[in-house]
Amino acid sequence: MIMLSLVISSLAAGLFTLFVLQMKFYPYFWSDLMYYARLRRVGRSMMARMKSGVVTYLHNFELQARKSPDKTFIVFEDHILTYRDVDERSNRFAHVFQTHCGFKCGDVVALLMRNETDFICVWFGLCKLGCEVAFLNFNVKAESLHHCLRSCAATALVIGSDVMGCVDEVMLKDDRIDVWVSSDVSSHPDVSSLLDKVNAASPEKPSVNLPQTKLMSNFLFIFTSGTTGLPKAARISHMKAVMCMAFLRMCGACADDKVYLTLPLYHMSASLLGIGGCIHLGATCVLKRKFSASQFWRDCVKYDVTVFQYIGELCRYLIHQPKTAEEALHRVRLAAGSGLRADVWREFVRRFGKIQIRESYGLTEASIGFVNYTDEVGPIGRATYFNKLSLPFEFVKCDPQTYEPVRTDSGRCVNASKGETGLLVAPVTFSNPFLGYAGDKSLSEKKLLRDVFKKGDVYFNTGDLMLQDHRDFVYFKDRIGDTFRWKGENVSTLEVSEVLGCLDFLQDVSVYGVTVPGYEGRAGMAAVVLKDGQGLDGERFYSHLLHTLPLYAWPWFLRVQTSLDVTETFKQRKGALVEQGFNPDAVQQPLYFLDTAKKNYIPLTAPLYEHIISGKTRL
Repeated sequence: MIMLSLVISSLAAGLFTLFVLQMKFYPYFWSDLMYYARLRRVGRSMMARMKSGVVTYLHNFELQARKSPDKTFIVFEDHILTYRDVDERSNRFAHVFQTHCGFKCGDVVALLMRNETDFICVWFGLCKLGCEVAFLNFNVKAESLHHCLRSCAATALVIGSDVMGCVDEVMLKDDRIDVWVSSDVSSHPDVSSLLDKVNAASPEKPSVNLPQTKLMSNFLFIFTSGTTGLPKAARISHMKAVMCMAFLRMCGACADDKVYLTLPLYHMSASLLGIGGCIHLGATCVLKRKFSASQFWRDCVKYDVTVFQYIGELCRYLIHQPKTAEEALHRVRLAAGSGLRADVWREFVRRFGKIQIRESYGLTEASIGFVNYTDEVGPIGRATYFNKLSLPFEFVKCDPQTYEPVRTDSGRCVNASKGETGLLVAPVTFSNPFLGYAGDKSLSEKKLLRDVFKKGDVYFNTGDLMLQDHRDFVYFKDRIGDTFRWKGENVSTLEVSEVLGCLDFLQDVSVYGVTVPGYEGRAGMAAVVLKDGQGLDGERFYSHLLHTLPLYAWPWFLRVQTSLDVTETFKQRKGALVEQGFNPDAVQQPLYFLDTAKKNYIPLTAPLYEHIISGKTRL
């Protein structure tokens, strides 16, 4: 007995010592392991579904419509649609697209609609015919819109009734495009109406002989900004779309949740992670036409919301709203999204209650991503052994000037050390596919790194700089290349430069993003060179922006120079411009600020600068 007692005591002491060591040196071990186990369970569940024939995003929706036909799927304003309702209405659309529009399997059909229930029904209706759908940003205008249609080779366009204003721009640029409007009648002679035909169509699924789906074949086109200037059509595989559907479950959502979605559906975050996440769970989506900070908490109480999706700016808008009774009465327990700054994060939780934040990181083009499943404020996720088992990735050293990966004499890349900022890259594999962009193949090749760690390997270059700290938390540091993020959107500096270059009083333009205290991302700024004998016409500048660029792409600050600094290969040097920002004390050249109330650019004085950085003057 004494011997047994000694063994038990020794074992208990040993276990206690291991526990103390684990808590000291590996405090997140169990969190990492439990998240990995959950990921494995979700993966096994998806594989089981695939073996039974449920292999696509649409198949998953149809499965849910059979399992829970009477469960509320979409709540939109005063409309409530069950899973059966959406299934039947999408069938009606499919019949119309097949019979009246002549759409068939393999056709590329562009979709230009704001958030509404028929965005989803049109999308699913097209999928039921085997069409590839291209989501268009309803903010794009003129040449950018035509470029999007051309790059994905769309032969038809379905638009919402409230974006009919763009029709003439499309028709004038491309007389091959077939345009249909989601309305009972059409006010345009070259545009046909859909809803009058939809209401008379059958709710039964149309008979279509579709080929067997290949997981790596294209499902969607989602446009993303890049260094080429104009939007790029990223190909989204069936595999990636289905993987995205697990996002809300991995963040902790369940079938009983009501998910509040205010992000635009043309974004992957809303369509694949949000709507797809609800389908995967069998949950309810409360869909908003657009985000309203003043209405947010009222809606959460009205619709009994328990989960919402965010981008960083959304949360910042909420904490700057006046206090309301509803912000203390809601039942929101979980917020999932990306781009949440640490200071906003802390204030959000302090003010609005015990809401669990699940900050994440993901890409449109590839499947590599992170979720911060801990309560640590600030990181986008973790980089441990378990995390790399599911989706491998590396942080490699890169040149601080060119942002090209640093290579050894043998031509191989070098891993960044912990605590050192590195470029996030991920191997291109079955679970992390990269189908590339539609159109110019060189655009896709630019995103790939070859012979990274060994001869013949291929890695996807995210273009994002990350830092892994000594506790294995990952922090997003910056985005390289000619894009910056503002108001939740990626802005292409080259696209903005090309638009501004059309102004006849400007000789040269360099566009970049600058940080503004209190704001996520970077605000647009342009260094401009005026033509000889010309002055800065702020009112014309404003008018030109109004008609050519979405609001998030407007430069808020101007810097008038006599010339631009360029490299020996005539590439613009922007490092010093970005560093100096819009501070009058740091910039010797004239500075101007966009006053939207006056519809003009006004001189940026020291007092105005102080008002901007203190928050008295808002952007």
